[in-house]
Amino acid sequence: MSVKHPIISVTGSSGAGTTSVKRTFERIFHRENVNAAYIEGDAFHRYDRLGMKRVMAEESVKGNNHFSHFGPQANLLEELEDVFRQFGENGTGKTRHYVHDDDEAALYGSEPGTFTEWEDIPADTQLLFYEGLHGAVVTEDVNLAQHCDLKIGVVPVVNLEWIQKIFRDNLDRGYSHEVIKDTILRRMPDYLDYITPQFSETDINFQRVPTVDTSNAFCARWIPTPDESMVVIRFAKPKGIDFPYLTSMIKNSFMSRANSIVIPGGKMDLAMQLILTPMILQIMERSRRAGGSRKNIQAIQKTA
Repeated sequence: MSVKHPIISVTGSSGAGTTSVKRTFERIFHRENVNAAYIEGDAFHRYDRLGMKRVMAEESVKGNNHFSHFGPQANLLEELEDVFRQFGENGTGKTRHYVHDDDEAALYGSEPGTFTEWEDIPADTQLLFYEGLHGAVVTEDVNLAQHCDLKIGVVPVVNLEWIQKIFRDNLDRGYSHEVIKDTILRRMPDYLDYITPQFSETDINFQRVPTVDTSNAFCARWIPTPDESMVVIRFAKPKGIDFPYLTSMIKNSFMSRANSIVIPGGKMDLAMQLILTPMILQIMERSRRAGGSRKNIQAIQKTA
């Protein structure tokens, strides 16, 4: 954790919805004049697309049918922790982009499935924002959770997570249901060992729960809409959270436990705005008091 150079991480499985949460943070940063640099978890994969296929095949020949991007062997987690540590200490570091598709290929000038060159994080960055698979991972070799000032978990119930993945991989990538099933099964050990434990490290979890039948994810005709869902928001440290204010501002919300509030799915963005905006402003104020960048001071003065 760094007071002077803060880091926020959003972590969740593939298909969980972390990208949508990132967009909410982007709107808050823009509104509050916070100059954030973004790190994509995919940028710290160890292999490009062709290399990953090759290594998966090699591992399969050895009898390992569970090699996946969810596990540490397929990622540069030590390098990612070094970036977190370096940014926390002096506001610097390097990152790159993983090029997912043709649109990003045109944007970055690299082929789909490859990485761009490493680049320095801009010198005027006030806050580092991570979104990906391993934002709060703790293993025998790395502890990324300790470097983050705010950790957010995005955790739909597992059948909903699968439905979202099935639709994305089928419609956007053309994968068959059999290929998607094989991917889920291959990733499951790493999902249990490295993805799930992170949600005990996070400060806040947003868990979407459908209110319609999702018992067979592979026969679902559509993804349950936000209005067909509830969201359970769990706070690791509820002290200081104004639950009466939140329940008064979010219609049809209620407390399910002393540290949890349940809201209608369509109100998730509103809830995030209400919860996260003051937290981000507090983080920026602490950075200013600790002697953070000059732009941190300008942002606080503009907000005041």
